[in-house]
Amino acid sequence: MNLDKINYLLPIYNPYSLNLKKVKGMYIYAKEGKFLDLFSSLATNSLGHRNCKILKSIRKQSRKYLHISNYFHNPQAEKFAKLLIESSFKGNVLFTNSGTEANEAALKIFKLYGNKYNKEKIFSLENSFHGRTFGSMSLTGQREKNKKFGPLLENIKYLKFNNLEDLRQNIDDKTCGVFLELIQGESGINIVSREYITELLKLKEMYKFLIVVDEIQSGLMRTGLMFSYLHYKFTPDIITLAKSLGGGLPLGAVIVSEDLCDLINIGDHGSTFAPNPVAVASGYALFKEIRKFKYYHNINLMSDYLKFELNNLKKLYPRIIKDVRGMGLMIGVEVVGDIDFIKDKFFKSNILINITNKNIIRLLPAFIIKKRHIDSFLNCFKVILEELEVNEND
Repeated sequence: MNLDKINYLLPIYNPYSLNLKKVKGMYIYAKEGKFLDLFSSLATNSLGHRNCKILKSIRKQSRKYLHISNYFHNPQAEKFAKLLIESSFKGNVLFTNSGTEANEAALKIFKLYGNKYNKEKIFSLENSFHGRTFGSMSLTGQREKNKKFGPLLENIKYLKFNNLEDLRQNIDDKTCGVFLELIQGESGINIVSREYITELLKLKEMYKFLIVVDEIQSGLMRTGLMFSYLHYKFTPDIITLAKSLGGGLPLGAVIVSEDLCDLINIGDHGSTFAPNPVAVASGYALFKEIRKFKYYHNINLMSDYLKFELNNLKKLYPRIIKDVRGMGLMIGVEVVGDIDFIKDKFFKSNILINITNKNIIRLLPAFIIKKRHIDSFLNCFKVILEELEVNEND
């Protein structure tokens, strides 16, 4: 028996057939060649692979200790929490190991709030994605993903996306709160309208419910501002973070407004590993770095260029490119046609893209991306589009 040919992992992913050797910056190096990474490990490596300042911070912490339990003070976590609060709103931080755990913790705070004020209904949006554990999966508004695991948690309902009338009909004085992705990532880069948020805030004033903004994919400069809610000029009650928060290591967080901090007490929640000191050290270095103006400038400059050129391709190939949407370096290209063909063609040109919701090219490149990287993608995409159009006409 050739043990090298046996895969001991449960088959829940469909990975690229690459034999990795190393990673650096915008590139993944494998036995098969050098590949341009345009989704940065699903938005976790926002400063590119193996950023030197992150690595330095990891090495420094690992010389002290890899982990201590929460029965000891964690000075690095306290420093990081201070930075997060200074960049968001007054309150406290609860660190977790992942995004789905952050949403689970936020859901528990919702329950505590609802029990205190006799409010039982929780809403999220249709086609939302909030995680894969039971509570966060119950918040996920995608029935096809959830139906085989039912019944899910009670009193969680899904609002129609950007539908003001549906919003008005469902929200009332029994509403505990609403979970929002202001930019739905997994379901195809769908952007919540400003009108929808305006109406939601009016209803919040009337019925006194909570708003959680899930910033797991959209937060930490991904959209060109530190958090996506800043584009809408309002302050949520809770935000959840993960993905790039740990600088490439597992780390999530819940930022809870000061008005809610007294709801949760010692023993109401906990974690064996969070906040892991090495992950926090990595995340602290990441967060200090992304606040620099050079990243703000590059994210917005490269975003404008990429969206402008993609819209030019849309004009040239309107039957194939249906839409281009997104903010910052969180961009979706909706295509009509053989998406597997498109992905394979990019792969053969040594460019790695991510496909979500069946027909959306989801671009989540690192913030260090340059015009030459974008041009490589665009030139390849144009060749693919020309081939698709020829095939369509034959």
